Amino acid sequence: MAAAAGSVPVRVCHQEIVKFDLEIKAAVQDIRDCPGPLSALTELNAAVKEKFRHLRGRIQELEQMAREQDKESEKQALLQEVENHKKQMLSNQAAWRKANLACKIAIDNSEKDQLLQGRDSLRQRKTTKESLAESASNITESLMSISRMMSQQVQQSEETVQTLANSSRTILEANEEFKSMSGTIQLGRKLITKYNRRELTDKLLIFLALALFLATVLYILKKRLFPFL
Repeated sequence: MAAAAGSVPVRVCHQEIVKFDLEIKAAVQDIRDCPGPLSALTELNAAVKEKFRHLRGRIQELEQMAREQDKESEKQALLQEVENHKKQMLSNQAAWRKANLACKIAIDNSEKDQLLQGRDSLRQRKTTKESLAESASNITESLMSISRMMSQQVQQSEETVQTLANSSRTILEANEEFKSMSGTIQLGRKLITKYNRRELTDKLLIFLALALFLATVLYILKKRLFPFL
């Protein structure tokens, strides 16, 4: 009965041991792949230590449960599992140490490479200092040339603006003359229209006078030649 009652805690403890074992393996792989710096490696190691502490506690709990079993067969089976978990934990600890060693070597090599690159960079900067100075001199000369060209362009623009201003004044004067001529043309057009109307009136008066004259002549001729009519 004691063994049956303790089967559930045993199963839970076994599951937690397996969980911590997998987490430790994953953390060891993270340490192996850690690019640095050392502070990051320290944080990973702290997490692994904590997981080992939990794993060790669960193994001890499982061992205690095994010793409390009533049946010798179940007791021996659990103790064998405890032994297997301890061996696996030792294997994980060995892998942890190897991963730390490999990671530290990789970080040291990376730092050495960075130092060498820094030295190469310093030498390169010293080597190219004269080249940069020459380039700066060429750039300055080019800027001065561009400045002179811009000055000439500005002068030409001023001359163009002055020419445009003179042309504008000429156009304005021509426009004023055109307006004056337009007024004169308008006045002449009015006078011509007035003369045309007067000519029409004169022609109409002459026509009426001629018609009256002809009517008078016809009346006189009628009275003398045909008095009886």
